[in-house]
Amino acid sequence: MSVFLLVILHMLASLEHFTLGCDRATRESYMQKLIMAVTGDETAATGDMPTYQIRTPTTALPQGVVMAASPGTLHSPQQLAEEATRKRELRLMKNREAAKECRRRKKEYIKCLESRVAVLEVQNKKLIEELETLKDICSSKTD
Repeated sequence: MSVFLLVILHMLASLEHFTLGCDRATRESYMQKLIMAVTGDETAATGDMPTYQIRTPTTALPQGVVMAASPGTLHSPQQLAEEATRKRELRLMKNREAAKECRRRKKEYIKCLESRVAVLEVQNKKLIEELETLKDICSSKTD
């Protein structure tokens, strides 16, 4: 296997490791940027060329040289970790807000049910009293 291919495989493995906390779209974006850096072809990002096509380099790399993507294309592990932490904190904050809203709606629902129970109990009591009155009237007529 050529050194160039080994370098690419190493970069792909590193990218996969650093993007574990990212969503699928971010991972795919990083992969496209890596392919663009490797192939030197901007059409790789648009999907005009097969995504995993790797061209043979015009110059041979010396043994042990690791190719890096252009600056700004890939983030450092620290930047990726910070971004993952920031995304996690944002997700947790949204989750807390959603849970708070869910608890508020549940309390409101329970209050509505309690007031409905109170109204129905009063209505039931009135109907029972009316039934007793009608029974009394009916029984006094038959006597």
